[in-house]
Amino acid sequence: MNFRFHLNIKRFTLLLFTLSLAGMTVQAQNPSNHGNKFEQLGTILPDPNGYRGADGAPGPDYWQQRADYNIECSLDTENQRLDGSELITYYNQSPNTLRYLWLQLDENEHSPLSEANYQDGSSIGSYMSESQLNNLNKKELLEKYGCNITKVTDANDNELEYMINQTVMRVNLPQPLKPGEKFSFKVDWHYYLIDRVDGPDGGRGGYEFFEKDGNYLYTITQWYPRMCVYSDFDGWQNKQFTGRGEFALTFGNFVVKMTLPDDHMVGATGECLNYKDVLTPAQYARWEKARNADEPFEIQTLEEAKKMEKTRPSENMQTWIYTAENVRDFAWTASRKFIWDAMPHTTEEGKKVMCMSYYPKESYPIYRKYSTKAVEHTLATYSRYSIPYPYPTAISVEAANGMEYPMICFNPGRAEEDGTYTEEAKNSAILVIIHEVGHNYFPMIINNDERQWAWMDEGINSFIQYLTEQEWDNNFPSRWGSAHTIAPYMGRDKDQLEPIMTNSENIIDYGSNAYSKPATALNILRETIMGREAFDFAFKEYCRRWAFKHPEPADFFRSMEDASGVDLDWFWRGWFYGIDAVDISLDSVVWYKVDMENDPEQQERTFTQKVEKPFDDISRIRNRESGMKFKVEEDQKLQDFYTNYKPWETEDSVQTNTMIFFEETFSKKEKEQYADKNFYELHFSNKGGLVMPVILEWTFEDGTTEKERVPVEVWRKNENSFTKVFVKNKVVTNVTLDPDKVTADVDESNNNWPQMAPEPSRFQIFKSHKMKEKLNPMQKAQGKKIKP
Repeated sequence: MNFRFHLNIKRFTLLLFTLSLAGMTVQAQNPSNHGNKFEQLGTILPDPNGYRGADGAPGPDYWQQRADYNIECSLDTENQRLDGSELITYYNQSPNTLRYLWLQLDENEHSPLSEANYQDGSSIGSYMSESQLNNLNKKELLEKYGCNITKVTDANDNELEYMINQTVMRVNLPQPLKPGEKFSFKVDWHYYLIDRVDGPDGGRGGYEFFEKDGNYLYTITQWYPRMCVYSDFDGWQNKQFTGRGEFALTFGNFVVKMTLPDDHMVGATGECLNYKDVLTPAQYARWEKARNADEPFEIQTLEEAKKMEKTRPSENMQTWIYTAENVRDFAWTASRKFIWDAMPHTTEEGKKVMCMSYYPKESYPIYRKYSTKAVEHTLATYSRYSIPYPYPTAISVEAANGMEYPMICFNPGRAEEDGTYTEEAKNSAILVIIHEVGHNYFPMIINNDERQWAWMDEGINSFIQYLTEQEWDNNFPSRWGSAHTIAPYMGRDKDQLEPIMTNSENIIDYGSNAYSKPATALNILRETIMGREAFDFAFKEYCRRWAFKHPEPADFFRSMEDASGVDLDWFWRGWFYGIDAVDISLDSVVWYKVDMENDPEQQERTFTQKVEKPFDDISRIRNRESGMKFKVEEDQKLQDFYTNYKPWETEDSVQTNTMIFFEETFSKKEKEQYADKNFYELHFSNKGGLVMPVILEWTFEDGTTEKERVPVEVWRKNENSFTKVFVKNKVVTNVTLDPDKVTADVDESNNNWPQMAPEPSRFQIFKSHKMKEKLNPMQKAQGKKIKP
């Protein structure tokens, strides 16, 4: 049966070969298909108030606390023990009266009395290594570890009552601390350092022992009793430190004195006040030269470090003095093995920041060439996307693992014993340096509560890390950011998934949920939903608003909408609060021609199907199109090699489909208006549940292509399916959904018309093509050792 549609009162008709009332372009609303995907977040978000506005900005009554520290400590390198004494001045800038204070004793993570890491089960296998057995016997092996509090007094040495609950300590105040008042008190403590590499309970801080030369590399982190955050949204954040969810910390000023053997080189948060006293005259002269260098300049040289690690350990002690202002934490490092190099970075405001690296000789081939330059590049890039870097230094330390603190971070990057390294090892070092240095912004400056929401620093930071990597090298093998990289995770069974908005302690797949998915979601938001201009402005405004403050997720969500004018509640609801996947299916395509009066004739049409070309990420394409200058292209010293390789070739495979269309002779005027038009009715269904814009690529009979975008709002009235008609001047031979892989669609087999043949597996690709001609440069370099 044929239906006739009237166009502008004229008796033009579209003759259909398959049509039912349910498939009409104007669809009747089916209430059962109208869910809540486009509803506002409403009560899901906390109500705005005087502290935090509805626009996402700090309110007129916003407040936060402050804590200043004066710390003196000494490192016993023979017994691996750290002793310390600190004076804390706590400023009550809240509207509330406080009767006690809470401190974090993070080193108690290693105490047998704590419940750290007990969220993980254990089992016995047929074969067990020594480290696995030690892990089962932690309580006995860790008996001496943990923070020992020896004294707590007020500023006048009057004892204060205190109570320790595993990894937190409550200090009872002698009298209530009213709004606007401050209170100073002292804490004395000591603990034994953990072997963070080979010990029974590795961690972020401790020591690494180099058996071949008998030296140590110290990473002193979470090392002093430090104040918990007291906030308008959570009161005291005194949740236990289990080793997973990281830190919530209060801004303040630090003066720190570290006493240790004089043959150790020290790097730390902030600025050193006494380089003249602790460096040799030659080293101090090199430091002054490095302050104006164009390239990383060695202050402690490779030769000096090699000589130092071979000498008998010194029994003479010296004190390094550092100061840091408006930071949330303080960390430091020391070793007899360190090479130290530095160069300046100049901010947009004309301020000089010293970019520095400390590393043992084992890391020299990679770190000497890349580390400090990666630090400088990170500051330059992050500053453009957020705020100008406000601190005087930024340090990268090679310590075989990754962890971040204000102005200092610890990263991997060892070469092979013969001094060679693989492309993979080099890129791994660079990406971790970028990531950890980037943490200076998130959460060290935009200071979220890591213990509660890991994604707010790890995910946001991983997103800017991706942008920074792609500006370093347009072909950099980033781990996350590109939409298609998260599809395998999102395509898992739902019992293996959890929302991004999950407490840090409860996340199962921490890497995917706290890093990859939020980083990729934000890149999709930038490239696919909002556009770069709108996103970048809004994101920068969020950073400006919350620099040196304590943002919550609602502040981020509201700021992004407020500064862009884009309603994103559907996006936050689906990507951050839900576990649905993107799987939009192009179910069918119906082709129509206009018939005015005559009976139709049937004709056949042949369609040509092409095998997909190799994927090129949309961010890389747009970076090139914008004329971006990449770090490795501007700086020839960063290039190990470039490989010439042939472009991928495509082979055509032909599939013949029969399509009926109708065509008659019209008047010239009518023919110009309608007869040459091709009407394509596309039927889509939402199989994954997560709504996204529909992006199409049309391939025409003459070989040309056109991309077209249907806004996400097309799903508003029916979240399960929709039908839409497209009018084209040329005959279409192929339609592809999400051609640039920018929506994280988990099933691409239903994205094409005519349907594409299955993509060959990696084994089949290698089998059917010459490997040398088909591998891209990164695959060629994989496993190939590079000699500096």
